[in-house]
Amino acid sequence: MDDRLKASIWQQYGAALDTLDDALRLCPDHLWTVQLWNDDEDARYGQCWFIAYHTLFWTDMYLTGTLSGFNPPLPFIRGKLPDTPYTQEQIKNYLDQCRAKGKAVIEALTDEQAYRICTFDWMEPTFLELQIYSLRHIQEHAAQLNLVLGEHGVTGQDWVAQARDKA
Repeated sequence: MDDRLKASIWQQYGAALDTLDDALRLCPDHLWTVQLWNDDEDARYGQCWFIAYHTLFWTDMYLTGTLSGFNPPLPFIRGKLPDTPYTQEQIKNYLDQCRAKGKAVIEALTDEQAYRICTFDWMEPTFLELQIYSLRHIQEHAAQLNLVLGEHGVTGQDWVAQARDKA
């Protein structure tokens, strides 16, 4: 796969992750469990901490390319809410892991890997399309978190044009 294309994809994927990172960094403790929306199954699904975890779980899984056999790293639990919310530090560490994984996966992408079909109940994209889908998912939830921060008077959010160099 063309190196310039991979670099462009990473710049935007990384920027989406950096936008989420900014929201997490700016989130004060008292907003960590604020509910963005009601969820009939469990109110915690609409809280900031869970939205951040949900975003990273799916980012990690989409970078793997399959739900079959996928499990997030400890202390995270697939398919079950924890007894207490994950901490900002735990979520930030997961974000850092996803960022490193994303950069490595995209940089190593071959044409064969990019065009491999990934089968899910809701779609059958190529692996490359799945990464674009994931980028959109990250950006969606980062924007929601930033909106809530802004509504509570938290400032400091800014547009991230390209991935920041985290070297």
